[in-house]
Order: sequence, then structure tokens, then C-alpha cells
Amino acid sequence: MSTPLAELHMHIEGSLEPELIFALAERNKVELPYRDLDDLRGRYEFSDLQSFLDLYFANMAVLRTEQDFADLARAYFARAAAGGVRHAEIFFNPQAHTVRGVPLRAVLDGLADAVRASEAEFGVSSDLIAAVLRDRPVPEAEAMLDEVLRLDVPVLGLGLDSAEVGYPPSLFVDVFARARANGLRTVAHAGEEGPPDYIWQALDLLEVERIDHGVRCLEDEALIARLVDEQIPLTVCPLSNVRLKVVDTLAEHPLRQMLEAGLLVTVNSDDPAYFGGYVDDNFARLQAELGLTEQERETLARNSIRASFASPERKAALLG
Repeated sequence: MSTPLAELHMHIEGSLEPELIFALAERNKVELPYRDLDDLRGRYEFSDLQSFLDLYFANMAVLRTEQDFADLARAYFARAAAGGVRHAEIFFNPQAHTVRGVPLRAVLDGLADAVRASEAEFGVSSDLIAAVLRDRPVPEAEAMLDEVLRLDVPVLGLGLDSAEVGYPPSLFVDVFARARANGLRTVAHAGEEGPPDYIWQALDLLEVERIDHGVRCLEDEALIARLVDEQIPLTVCPLSNVRLKVVDTLAEHPLRQMLEAGLLVTVNSDDPAYFGGYVDDNFARLQAELGLTEQERETLARNSIRASFASPERKAALLG
């Protein structure tokens, strides 16, 4: 694949590898409920999104200091660069840390330190997107946005993630309106486990620029037509979809159907430490199990650059 990749749907906490979990636990004197690495890895079988989230949030207990977040992000950039990623827009969950007593300043300073150095160190330009935990109270999301804006740190955008069903985008209209008014780019997880209506809400009520996941758009022909007409990007995560039972097998994944419909689809890793691989692993498995062609790989790579929030100059350099 000659075109570099942009990764647009990756939760930095989801790149917390088992080895780093144990190293940070030792550094921060956190007692883990796992006997060893094999015991931890044995728990990475999920029945649905919630079963994953339970382990995902439990493992965050080892993230305590600015240095922890910097180390986490640098580990991701090194691995992503090795897989062909040259631009990354990274989700992080402020509420998951502040609710544990970790100051948002420590989270942001650690991540921002790695982001500032990512292009020089790894050849990866990068940005941060603060993601709202939709299954926590709405006033908490408001307070999180207040603090992100007050701290005046380099955050590019606001996203919406976590348990989808029962937490429609409509709950967060005011939060997203304020984010847009303050110059933040906006994206939202919708149409993973939630219905196509959640995608409509994300577009019409939150006025987002990208849909994260979005695979259930295929159930709504009018929605497909709109997404194609407006070329609204979908950040699809194939290995995640299999591990969380959104689809049964990778061979049944609707990625090719989405491409053939004219949707602006990109391939991403979501939570690579938990779902069986980074973005290059996703491409390798798609090639092996879906028969993804070199032309389709090139289309997906170019889509990722087009769908990114990188500057026009950076996009031109990557596409060139």
C-alpha cells in the first residue's frame, strides 16, 4: 500500500497493552486482580460492548500520572508508525480519569507532551479528541467540556463514546453546540450497537462532521443516500466489530458493501490492545478473510486522509 494511513478512531486508553498495565501497576504501586499476563489476556473474550467496557475501565486504574499518559501515547505512536500510520486523531476519556481522582491537567499534559513530539519522534502528526462518556450524567459532560476549555490545552475536538444503547445523541445537544461554538471539531459514535436513528441524531442534532462506526447505516436506505451525498466519513473498526459481536465473523463484515455503496469508509483499530490488533493488523486480516484488493486498500487509505481533520497542506503531503 503506497498511500500512508490516517487513524481516526482509536481510544488511547484502548492501546494500553497488558505488559504496560503490569509495568505501570508496579510503578504506581497498584494491586492488580490478575495473577500474571496470561491471566489478564485470558479475560479478553467479550460477549458485547459492555463486557469489554468493564475490563477497559478496570485496567485504567494503573494510569495515575502525567508520565503514565505520556508513556501510553508514545507506545501507541511507535506501534502505529510501524504499521504505516502517518496521522492520528486520538480519543481520550477525561471523565474516566477525573472520576478516579486523577486531575485532568495530568491527563492532558501527558498526552499533549507526546502529541507535540509525535511528528519529530515517529513521523506521525497527531491531535487529541476529548470523548464524552455517554452513559454518565449529562452535567458531568458539561463540566468536563468546561474544564477542557478552561485549561486551554491543544484539544482538537469533542467526541461521544461508551455504551451506546439507551444513551442517544439527543441527550448531548447543548454540550456539542457549545463545543462547536468554541471552535472544536465534532464526531460521535453512532450505529455500532445503536440503531440508524442514532446516526440521524448525531448528524442533525449534534451536527457532527464524522460518524464513528456507523455500520448499521446499511439498515436505512435514506441514510445511506445522505451519507453518500454529503460524503460524511464513517470510521469503521472491523476487528472491534467481530470481537464485540456486532458481526459474527470478519468474512461477513459489510465493509465491501459500504465501499460499493459509495460511502466514505475508513479502517481503524478502535481499542487495539483489546481487539486483536492495530490498523495494519486490521488491513492484513481484511485481506486474508475478506479478499480485500490492493485497489480497495488504496481507496481506504486515501479515504482516511480525506476524512481527517489534518490541515490542507498536511493532507496534500500525505496524498502526494
